Amino acid sequence: MRRFLAYPITWMLVGAAAIMAADGVCIGGGMQLGTAGSIVGPVLAVAAGLGLYWLVMRYLARREMPEMRGARELFGGALLGFGFLVTSFSIVYALGGFTIVRGPDDAATTIAIALAVNLGAAVCEELAFRGMLLQGIAKLGGPIVAVAITSLLFGGVHLANAGATLWSSLAIAVEAGVLMGCAFLWRRNLWFVIGLHWAWNTTEMLLGIPVSGHREASVWLTTAHGNPWLTGGEFGIEASVVPVILGAILSALIVWQVRRDHDTRRKGDAPDHVTSPG
Repeated sequence: MRRFLAYPITWMLVGAAAIMAADGVCIGGGMQLGTAGSIVGPVLAVAAGLGLYWLVMRYLARREMPEMRGARELFGGALLGFGFLVTSFSIVYALGGFTIVRGPDDAATTIAIALAVNLGAAVCEELAFRGMLLQGIAKLGGPIVAVAITSLLFGGVHLANAGATLWSSLAIAVEAGVLMGCAFLWRRNLWFVIGLHWAWNTTEMLLGIPVSGHREASVWLTTAHGNPWLTGGEFGIEASVVPVILGAILSALIVWQVRRDHDTRRKGDAPDHVTSPG
């Protein structure tokens, strides 16, 4: 039984399912309690997700968790996520795809809700997809297979969202699934991809863009014009070709950096008399 529980397929599926279920219960319960619940619910989801991750890794997988050390990586990931979303938005805006006006909602409350809601989603989704599934699949089929499968799964779960299409799910698989998978393999730190995910969605929400089909209260209100291939239409900018292209470029750069770091380490480990080719 111990071997069965420690097998990657077992702990990754149990862990991912438990974390996402806890997230759904906390968020759903919080929504029934009004504004305060919209903030408290995601905070409880964060605590539950982190607790479940620790329990599964400690008692089922029976492994250390180096990917949870160095919480300061959260800020580096957040900077990358903010920059990615703002760059995508700026390109679409410059091409005439967006107009933006000040929103009517209370800014302080809106920002607090956006920070909390998106933190809950980022923590639980990254613990499940990059923490459980990607690491579990990588142990069985290697990192490339793991990134490919988790990216498709990540895009697939967004098919249930409002306004979703096969294209929007494929777009999310590339711009978010592949990017976050590669970012995790680069930094080997879950806080980094949590920060990336959190800043991306929070910036999107505060600009008044639908987040994967869901439009929430925002500080600003962005309206899309013209071709949905450029703007993403009702689903939001995540269905635009702009972040897909940027995400693919950024992922390629990260892969190049990972390979470069790997080659540097190999050269550093080589004996002095060994000369690397080329």
